[in-house]
Amino acid sequence: MSSRGADSPSPADDIGIAFPECDRLHRALSDCHRRMPAGPSRQAACRLLNHSLAQCLVAVACPNESEAVRNLCSSGGTALKRHQCRQAQQSLAVCLSSRQLQES
Repeated sequence: MSSRGADSPSPADDIGIAFPECDRLHRALSDCHRRMPAGPSRQAACRLLNHSLAQCLVAVACPNESEAVRNLCSSGGTALKRHQCRQAQQSLAVCLSSRQLQES
């Protein structure tokens, strides 16, 4: 059972995240920041959660482009694969930029 009321906003709403799929990670990262004092120890302790939340947000915002980057850029390979990786990264950047423009 959730401790939030039915009308309570999600913690993600505090920073404008409209992706309920990532809400659990956002809450965990917020909890990590509350528990740890600011500084290098917090950065180290919360790094994995921060990375996971970022990956979740990107994957939800641009699922096809994110998947292409994951598949094509996961390892080295031929010149063709490296070229395809760069193209996938550019497509992801364009998708994320278009999402930012929609939000502003």
